[in-house]
Formats: sequence, structure tokens, C-alpha cells
Amino acid sequence: MDFIDYYKILGLNKKATEKDIKKAYRKFARKYHPDLNPEDKAAEKKFKEINEANEVLSHTENRKKYDKYGKDWEHAEQFEKAQQQQQYQRAHHGGHSSNYSEEDFSDFFSSMFGGGFSGSGGAAKFRGQDFNAELHLDLKDVYHTQKRTLTVNGKNIRLTIPAGVKNGQIIKIKGHGGKGVNGGPNGDLHIKFSIANHTGFKRDKDNLYTTFQLDLYKAMLGGEINVNTFTGKVKLKVKPETKNDTKVKLKGKGFPVYKKEGKFGDLYITYKINTPTNLTDKEKGLFEELAKQR
Repeated sequence: MDFIDYYKILGLNKKATEKDIKKAYRKFARKYHPDLNPEDKAAEKKFKEINEANEVLSHTENRKKYDKYGKDWEHAEQFEKAQQQQQYQRAHHGGHSSNYSEEDFSDFFSSMFGGGFSGSGGAAKFRGQDFNAELHLDLKDVYHTQKRTLTVNGKNIRLTIPAGVKNGQIIKIKGHGGKGVNGGPNGDLHIKFSIANHTGFKRDKDNLYTTFQLDLYKAMLGGEINVNTFTGKVKLKVKPETKNDTKVKLKGKGFPVYKKEGKFGDLYITYKINTPTNLTDKEKGLFEELAKQR
């Protein structure tokens, strides 16, 4: 297996910070995204390499293993476990204890995969490496359940994203990580959701919050208004003498509850009363008359 310099792919060096890695990944992911480069095989290959590099370097533990073991970083866990087993056997079955050196790492795996490594029960079985990925979505994308294709380590994985998934939430897809060793189980894929909000609503768990600019006359006299919800406008009655910062709740007009089909949070609307400006002389006179009445 040829060595892949993930730092070079992202235009970075080993001193790069987490912020540097995230910034470089977003820059190149946008540049080589398949949607912006249709039918461009070179861009598609580059996009896969960028995702693979980010998957390793953005994960603290994976980055440590990559920095230490290079191209064999995915098997670092197996190497260290085998090293511990070797020490245990020597300690309990006589002989002097010895350690594998880092230089022996690649030779160890060549022997292991060829069937040369064995413990008391033959070739040791090891679970595959877990993979980590980050999926960027907009709040509107997670209002409905949808299917997406995610490219991880050059493989396209079709997954269903349930409505109501939260920002920062991590879901596990069993068996879609690295391949197991010597018949061991595959690792898992952990997907972290990064959800941007470009709507006029603030989300807090399953509830939504927004404001409505209410004119003074409607606030004083009452009437009907049209307010925005996440799925469109609805009519709402305003009570006479409504005060500034009055809150009203629209039950069931919030965000879908994760994995509870048909259940929604609530929408809370705060009224902000607009004071009229640029009054005409007639309007000023009417307000003066009203003041006298009060």
C-alpha cells in the first residue's frame, strides 16, 4: 500500500491546528464537489481524497495513529494489542520479554496477514477501525426524513436521515467502518451532523422561536394577522390592547421530534410593536387628542 500524505492533500503540514484542517477541508470540498464538477473524473477522485484526508486528520485519535504509523495507521490498534499479547505470553510462559519496535510494524502486518502471526488459537481476529465523518446540512434539510449518499474512504454509502436530527448529534452505522482483520468484525461509521440555520426561526430542541413586527394600531385594536411558520403562513387573531413582547404559542408548529413520526414541538411567537414614524400633522393632532382623552 503506497503512503498517502493527507497533510499534503489539504495543503497543510503536521503543525496544522484543528481549525486549519477544518478550513482547508471546506475550501477544497467546495472546489472539487461533484455537483460543481459534473462528469469530471479527476475532480471526483480529488474529492474522495479530500474526504479521506479530513476523516483521518480531523479525528484526534486517528491523527495520532497516522502521525505515528503512516500508511498502516488503520491497523495501529491490532499492532498494539498483538504487542501486549506477545508480552503477556513471554511473561507467563518463560523467556525474556521483548517489545515490537515501530520499525517492525509493517513486517509484523505482512506476517500477520499471511498467517504467520498466531497466538494460542491461531491467527488473532481484530475488529476493524471505526470511521468518523461530518455531514453538513441546512435546518430545512432535516425538517423531513430524507436519503443522502455519503462518500467515506472512497465508498458511497446510502443512508436515511430521520427528520428532527440535531446539530452536533452523532449516529452510528454498524459495520461500515474499516474491515476486520483475520475474520474479525468490521468497524462502525460515526456520522456527526453539522446543521446550519439560515431561517428566521431559532431552534431549541423541538421548539421554534420567532418574532413578529406588530403595528401599533393592530396592537391597540386587535384584528387578524398572517404569521410565518416553518411550513407556510397561518392566520392568527391578535387580542385588543396587546402589549410589547407578548408571547403566543402555536401548538404542533415547531420542529419534528427525532424518530417520533407525526410528533412536533411548538412554535413561540413574540410580538414586537412598531411605533409609527413620519407622522402627518393630522395624525399628530389625533394622537394629541387621544392624549387629552387619557
